[in-house]
Amino acid sequence: MNMLYPIFAMMTLTLVVGFRMGVARYGGVRRREVDPEYYEVYHGEEPRHLRVLARHFSNLLETPPLFYVACIMAYITNQQGLLPLGLAWAYVALRVVHTLIHLGPNIVIWRFRVFALSLLVLSVLLVVLFVGLI
Repeated sequence: MNMLYPIFAMMTLTLVVGFRMGVARYGGVRRREVDPEYYEVYHGEEPRHLRVLARHFSNLLETPPLFYVACIMAYITNQQGLLPLGLAWAYVALRVVHTLIHLGPNIVIWRFRVFALSLLVLSVLLVVLFVGLI
């Protein structure tokens, strides 16, 4: 299997959350839960459920770029064996679970543990790729 597939899965997750956030924000403005002027300069208060979506979307734009770089490096250097590929898919799966927790029950300790585990998996992937280069 190709190391680029997990990238597409991760990008899909990011786009789904981004689309959900846009729909929720539009609905919030239509229901007058939030003043549309808030989105001009992001000053003032946004309802909690919209803040959670926005924070999660931002989170999907923070560490995943390292994941994208790792997968592209694996692809370019032909390190697409079972270990790098398995780690890549494990990272994606953990980020999906993180999303389900954050946008669902939002139990912080669960969310933290899954996030920390995803960072560990990403770190191991980067080490595996580095060792494969030397």
